[in-house]
Amino acid sequence: MAEIRLENVRKVFDRKVVAVDGVSLMVKDQEFTVLLGPSGCGKTTLLRCVAGLEQVDGGRIFIGGRDVTFLPPRQRHIAMVFQSYAVFPHLTVFENIAFGLRMQRQPEAAIRQRVQEAAELLHIADLLERYPSQLSGGQRQRVAVARAIAVHPEVLLMDEPLSNLDALLRLEMRAELKRLLRDIHATTIYVTHDQVEALSLGDRIAVMRDGRILQYDTPLAVYDHPANTFVGGFIGNPPMNFLKGMLRHREDRLEVATSGGTLEVPEAMRSALLAQNRDDVIIGVRAENIEPQTQEAPNTLRGTVLVVEPLGSHNLLTVRVGEEHVKVSTSADFRPRSGETLWLRVHPDKLRWFDPETGQAIRGE
Repeated sequence: MAEIRLENVRKVFDRKVVAVDGVSLMVKDQEFTVLLGPSGCGKTTLLRCVAGLEQVDGGRIFIGGRDVTFLPPRQRHIAMVFQSYAVFPHLTVFENIAFGLRMQRQPEAAIRQRVQEAAELLHIADLLERYPSQLSGGQRQRVAVARAIAVHPEVLLMDEPLSNLDALLRLEMRAELKRLLRDIHATTIYVTHDQVEALSLGDRIAVMRDGRILQYDTPLAVYDHPANTFVGGFIGNPPMNFLKGMLRHREDRLEVATSGGTLEVPEAMRSALLAQNRDDVIIGVRAENIEPQTQEAPNTLRGTVLVVEPLGSHNLLTVRVGEEHVKVSTSADFRPRSGETLWLRVHPDKLRWFDPETGQAIRGE
C-alpha cells in the first residue's frame, strides 16, 4: 500500500508568506491525483513538501502508513519528474535511466532489465545509446519519466512535466502518461496549471488557491458541480458563465430574474434557495448547456450576438445578455450574424447556484 495522507500541512516562507495553509489530503493507493491551480497557489510547494525537498512548518505527511514528515527524500521511496527535463547531458539515455538504480547499488543484470523495461514502456528502447543532445524535447521528457519509473517507486511525483512541450507533443505525451501510469500502478501526484491535463489525466483533482484546497473530487464532479465560483470560473474552456439574479415568487412557482430575462427555479432547488434568507443569487451555466434559438420562447434569456468564433468542430458565441456577457457553444453549422438577437434556453437541471456573498455553491435536495 502506498497511500499518501497529509494532515494540516503548513509551509511558510520568510516567516510571513504562507505558501501552504493547513492542507489535508488523502491520495489512495495507486490513485492519480492532480494538484491544479493558478501560478502561486502553492501546488508545487505542496508537492515539494511531500517529496521532502521542503521542510514543513506544521502538520504531518504519511506515505504508505509511515510518518515521513522529517525523513530525507531518499528515505521516502519516491521518484520525481520535474518541469525541466533534468537529464544528464554527458550520459547516454541508458545511463540516464540507470542513474537511480546505480545509486541504489542494484546488480548490473537487474539494472539492464529495468532500464529495458522502462524504455519499452516509454517507446525509447531504440534510443538507449544516444545522448540527450541528439533527442527532441519530447524524447528527453520520456527519458526523465523512464528514469523515475525504473526504480519502482512507491510514489511518483510529477511537477508540470509537459509544460515545456509544444501543443502537439503535450497531447501525445498526455496519452502516453495515462497509459503508462495505468500499467505501472503507481500512486501519483501530478502538478499542473493546465485544466485539460487535469480533467483528462486525474482520478481526482484538488483545485488550489492561496495555499488551500477549495475542492477535491473526481474530474466530472469538479467540472459539473464546482464548489464555488472560483472553481467554476477556473475549470472549463470557456469557463462557466455567471449571471446575477433575484428570486421572485410567482403563484406556485419560484423564478430567478436576470437582466436578460426570467428563468424558472427547479423544484429540487427551491428549499435550499429559500433557506438562504436573501433574494439575490448567482446562477452559473456551462457554454455547452445553453441552447440558442432564433424565436422568442418562455423561460429563455434574450441576448445580442457580439462575436462568433468558428472553432472547426463547433462555434463559440459571445452574447450580451442584459448587462453581462455569456459564452455559448453551438454546432458548427449554426452561425448567427453579429448583432443578431437570440433567445437562450437553459435546462433547469443544468443551472448551478451560488451565494453572491461567499461564492459558495448552494446545493439542492
